[in-house]
Amino acid sequence: MTHPTDARNPELDEASASTEYQVRRSDLPLSCPTPEQKLWNAHPRVYLPIEETGSAICPYCSARYTLAD
Repeated sequence: MTHPTDARNPELDEASASTEYQVRRSDLPLSCPTPEQKLWNAHPRVYLPIEETGSAICPYCSARYTLAD
């Protein structure tokens, strides 16, 4: 399935295509979906506090994020 916004950034990943993601401190602040994901078919962007515990779970899609460094 395609959307008109795909043409602007065809290299973007599908939102919530995976259930587990590894992120780096350079990627913070962490949001779900991430800036590298398409937004048109995703839930509203939510920022996740991952700095203190090293992991976070999105309340919308249950994607798990883990700090890799």
